[in-house]
Amino acid sequence: MNARPLEARTPPPTSVEDARFAHESEEEFARILDFYGVRWQYEPRTFPLQYADDGRIVEAFSPDFYLPDLDLYIELTTLKQGLVTDKHRKLRRLQELYPGVHVKLLYKRDYLSLLTKYGIGGFGEGDGADVREILHSASEIERRVNDLGAQLTRDYAGRAPLFVGVLKGVTCFMADLMRHTSLPISIDFMTISSYEGDRSGAVRIVQDLAEDIHGRDVLLVEDIVDTGMTLATLLTMLRAREPATLAVCALLDKRVRRLVDVPLGYVGFEIPDEFVVGYGLDYRQRFRNLPFIATLAPEALQKK
Repeated sequence: MNARPLEARTPPPTSVEDARFAHESEEEFARILDFYGVRWQYEPRTFPLQYADDGRIVEAFSPDFYLPDLDLYIELTTLKQGLVTDKHRKLRRLQELYPGVHVKLLYKRDYLSLLTKYGIGGFGEGDGADVREILHSASEIERRVNDLGAQLTRDYAGRAPLFVGVLKGVTCFMADLMRHTSLPISIDFMTISSYEGDRSGAVRIVQDLAEDIHGRDVLLVEDIVDTGMTLATLLTMLRAREPATLAVCALLDKRVRRLVDVPLGYVGFEIPDEFVVGYGLDYRQRFRNLPFIATLAPEALQKK
């Protein structure tokens, strides 16, 4: 009997709202495709793999997605590795019977990598549930940091500024900002201990600068500014060292929490009054390596 794929009896779903996904991973993958404007169909065809003597189909395979613009079928698998063997067998049989059909199998590691890369879910197993909302995707951050670097290149033309980073949350931002700034820059870092919790604004320098900033153009690079109390105190301390100029470049501005008016010369994004992680920012040393900036689910903040 000639092997022919069976068309869906009704038009296949092409939107998250219309599809009835068998697994939440399929919905998340569909949202990745929507994010990048890739057209998809959910389970549009079934491929018979084995027939009984009377012509009945006794084994078939229905890939999860079809991408018409790429003429490509996608099958997701978040199962245990031992259970993937049967899918491999079916895929080999499918390719024997339908040599013109292109199918890609995405393993669990591929799926988690896609979630991280495109700003959906978490960076590893179990962490996706802790991420509530993606505020700024990796691509948004890259574009914004590029814009900031170009602006700094113009504003500091003919000068060699010193970038001062306040550890630890600034690490990702500082590294990317340097790469997007076409200037003969120098860098240094500080580690401070602040006490904004009691609204004192007190700052203790744990690790001081190695560079002398007297007479130099200094750009203080911050990951996030909220009340402004710690930053105001830090700026006062740095001005006492008599730099030629002193400006602030902050990745995130949580202006809604501002108690002290501090001058921010350059801002990446203004964010709401939410606890955020990713792109260097952490919660108890987790989530720093997420390539996007996200809020956490309330239950994640209650975990010990």
